[in-house]
Parts: sequence; structure tokens; C-alpha cells
Amino acid sequence: MSRQLILDLPHRTAQGREDFLVAACNEDAVAWIDRWPEWQGGALALYGAEGSGKSHLAEVWRARCDGVRIDAADLSVAGVPEIAAARAVILDHADTVRQETALLHLINLLRQDGGSLLCLSQDAPGRWNIQLADLRSRLTAMQSVGIADPDDQLLGAVMLKLFSDRQLRAPLEVVSFLVARIERSFAAARAMVVILDRLVAGEMRPLTIALARKALAQTPGIGDTGPE
Repeated sequence: MSRQLILDLPHRTAQGREDFLVAACNEDAVAWIDRWPEWQGGALALYGAEGSGKSHLAEVWRARCDGVRIDAADLSVAGVPEIAAARAVILDHADTVRQETALLHLINLLRQDGGSLLCLSQDAPGRWNIQLADLRSRLTAMQSVGIADPDDQLLGAVMLKLFSDRQLRAPLEVVSFLVARIERSFAAARAMVVILDRLVAGEMRPLTIALARKALAQTPGIGDTGPE
């Protein structure tokens, strides 16, 4: 029998985007976002798997501080002064930065001017492949907080929200069935919702456990038929 879910999670609205569900796996990250502007050195590294909610929390923060958002691939030394002038910067995919000198310059300039930097990445700063010694030192000293893999309760709530976004009615027993069988990750939940959306539309029938079982059988990389 699949695990039954009690979906009673608090949520915060990500300033006009989708709701952000707060649970044990992300409550520390939420607390650090709320703690701004009291970040040590004016910077915070927020890391977690794809789809874990980093971007949503970043948007909550950006709305509070009227900041700007830039991808690490677009960061250059020449562009740093203009970016830092915003005084609040989100750096996406910070662990893939190409121009290390530019990131070092950005960190130093924001600290000098009393600005703030929020770095988003999949890994903690200590695991980034950084060659520049001064930058490694800054990143090691930067406060960092991670978002862990979701538990059953959060994974079920996320799936319900994703189904709702697609205007799909998802019975709780179907969500419980899926949560017991898919990989415990936000990415797997999102992928399964996309697949089921297509199946429901293609077969023109409601979302049922039978349809969920069919989706699982077609996607061995996401889950399996699991316990009965």
C-alpha cells in the first residue's frame, strides 16, 4: 500500500510567482533569506538540486531589496561596476562562473559599498572548481545554506501544486501512489507531472492510479512500479 500523505504545509507567496512551501528540508534556507540584510559580509550562497526552490526564494529576496539578477555566464569584469550599482545582486549558476576575476571583483565591490550578493548554485561554495586563490578564500568565508531533498510530505505538496498549475485534478491517492515510487527529488516530481499531463490529454481520461502506473512503466529513470 502506498504511503498516505497529510498535506498541511505552510506556504509563502513568491511575490506574484508560485507559492513556496516551507518544510524541514528548506526551512534553514528560508530563515537565512528572512535574516537579510544581516548576512555576514553581505553575501549568502544558496545551494540545492535543480527545482529545489532556490529561484523562488531568490525572487522573494529580490522583491524585498529591489535587486537585479544575472547569470554567471554573463558576468564580466567590464560589467561588474554597473551590476554592483544595483547594490543587491542575484548570481545564477554561480558555481559555473567562467571569469573568476569578475566574481571576485563583484564580491569585493558589493562589500565595499554595503551591498548584498545572493549566489545560487547546485553545490556548496567549497565544492566549486575555482582556481583563483583569492576567490576561493572569499567563497570559503561566505555564509552558505543548502536545500535538502524533499520528504514525502513536501514532495506530495509540490506535485499537487504542479498538477494544479496545469489545471489537472490530482486525487490524493494518486499523489500518494506516485510519491511512494518516484525518485525523491523535485526534478523527478516535475518530470512525472509533465508526463502525466501529456497522458491525460492524449487518452482523454481522468488522472487515476492506473494512468500513474502506466507513466511509471514508461519512465524507468524516474521511478518504478514499486510497492502495491
